[in-house]
Amino acid sequence: MFALAWLFLPDLPEYRTGLIIVGLARCIAMVVIWNDLACGDREATAVLVAINSVFQVVMFSVLGWFYLTILPAWLGLDTQGLDVSMGQIALNVLIFLGIPLVAGFASRWVGEKRRGRAWYQETFLPRVGPWALYGLLFTIVLLFALQGDQIADRPWDVARIALPLLIYFALMWFTGLLLGKRLGLGYARSTTLAFTAAGNNFELAIAVAIGTFGATSGQALAGVVGPLIEVPVLVGLVYVSLWAARAWFHTDPYQGAAS
Repeated sequence: MFALAWLFLPDLPEYRTGLIIVGLARCIAMVVIWNDLACGDREATAVLVAINSVFQVVMFSVLGWFYLTILPAWLGLDTQGLDVSMGQIALNVLIFLGIPLVAGFASRWVGEKRRGRAWYQETFLPRVGPWALYGLLFTIVLLFALQGDQIADRPWDVARIALPLLIYFALMWFTGLLLGKRLGLGYARSTTLAFTAAGNNFELAIAVAIGTFGATSGQALAGVVGPLIEVPVLVGLVYVSLWAARAWFHTDPYQGAAS
């Protein structure tokens, strides 16, 4: 994403920064949906999501500082006055990812200790679970309300942001799938690898962009365009994945999922 952002948006530092932030935010939520639709390996998805979650809490701010400040300086690229503090990024990651992660762990530990695992899984989770979706939908509506004028008034800018995103999603997905096939992982784990590689945690990317640069910034606009492109592209790749199961892996994906 760093290379694509600089290649396609060398003259638009705000959008370029937003794209790099999107690339840094590895998917830890929607990848589960894409994986299930494509009949991937659920256990492998859970492991990769857990690794990505911990990795982002620990390393997101470090990588953000490196790719936005250090690497461009090493390569002699003109950042046009962009100065991103690792502390700013770390604070936003802590607020938007670290606190929910700790709260989730604490709720499970306290709930199972006081009321038992059966109550926690059968009573507590079904009541609390839908609120995550409500919160996500509210956030998306609010973000589009804040960025709606910019999206409507700057269609050419939106198109320039969308092009590297399209290339990124396709490149990462096909690389992941072909690598899994080459390593002999089988269809289920290969498609899980592909969607994990291609998917992004746009909620975190948007939160970091807003917290660091402001709700109406170009960085936030690039983050909002991210899911506009990611969702339809990855839905399309689900169909490509199901086709590849038969054409490249010579297996029935639905039979594998049932077993």
